[in-house]
Amino acid sequence: MLPLFRRISAQFPCLAVRRIHNTLVAAASPAGTGVRGPPVAVFWDLDNMPPNSTHPYDAAVRLRLAAYSLGHLRFAVAHATPQTLRRIPAATTAPRLQESGASEPCVCRVCGRNFFAHSKLLNHFKIHEREHAKRLGRIESATGGRYVRLKSQLNMKMEKYRKAAREILIPRVGHTLGDELRRAGISIQIAEGRPSAAHQALTEHMAETIQRRRAGCLVLVSKNVGFAGIIREARTRCLKTVVVGDDGDGSLKRCADSSFSWKDIVSGKAKLEAGSAVLKWKDKDLLKKLEWRNQPELDQKEGKLMGSEWGEMNSGDESASVEGEGLTAKRVSQPWWKLN
Repeated sequence: MLPLFRRISAQFPCLAVRRIHNTLVAAASPAGTGVRGPPVAVFWDLDNMPPNSTHPYDAAVRLRLAAYSLGHLRFAVAHATPQTLRRIPAATTAPRLQESGASEPCVCRVCGRNFFAHSKLLNHFKIHEREHAKRLGRIESATGGRYVRLKSQLNMKMEKYRKAAREILIPRVGHTLGDELRRAGISIQIAEGRPSAAHQALTEHMAETIQRRRAGCLVLVSKNVGFAGIIREARTRCLKTVVVGDDGDGSLKRCADSSFSWKDIVSGKAKLEAGSAVLKWKDKDLLKKLEWRNQPELDQKEGKLMGSEWGEMNSGDESASVEGEGLTAKRVSQPWWKLN
């Protein structure tokens, strides 16, 4: 048995039958909302909110996923001083800097030798780097059939070297806070000068984004109360604002439309709650459009226009005008239930 709206559509194809979706029911399903919010711009104050509890790369990726759940992500930028960016996070120091006294030996994935210090493994791996450079030189100098034979003979050794170099060399290239955030897709803006230069640069960047309407939703990762003014300015310009900070209800979170804690971002809870936040924004905007507002200025203008039309219609009849003035005076002096 087909549903009712399908049977009506089959009998009367000219009628467009539309389903009415309840937003409250859709908000109850966090994954399948299907509602996209305005374009999102993420601003990260690294000096006040560095990712100390988790790995910087994982924290940045989870922040981008939560922002993408709010709407289309335009850009994600972090402002910090050079001292903050050069800091090596504790989460990346332990697995990457394995010096003397390591619990497990470091194994060379090319030849299989074991080393109890990561620095000795790096010195040993330089031998394989020179061997790999010689193989590349032999392949580049060969031509014709000799090039094909060398390529097939040395292909397994070269692939083995690439896998070993990916594990040994690439993690050691950049392990600072700035390098980890760049790997996660966060744009870094360095603020030279005073310690408050990053705060000023971030405020100017947010003001420029608001002025040029580059995004419809601003996500601020900070616990600095000094950003409350720019958050209020964004709300007056009809932009949605989201603040990510510490636990508790701070003054900065009270200025924004929505707020999340840093634990919600890391655990993935903010990504699930982003869909319901967007639906609340849409419901609130709809209620504002349907809301009745008292506008006395417009009422006075309409009263003046009606009075002028009344005077033009009765300009030839003096008695009618006198009677009309008496009626208006009577209407003002007495309540409506005492009028005859």
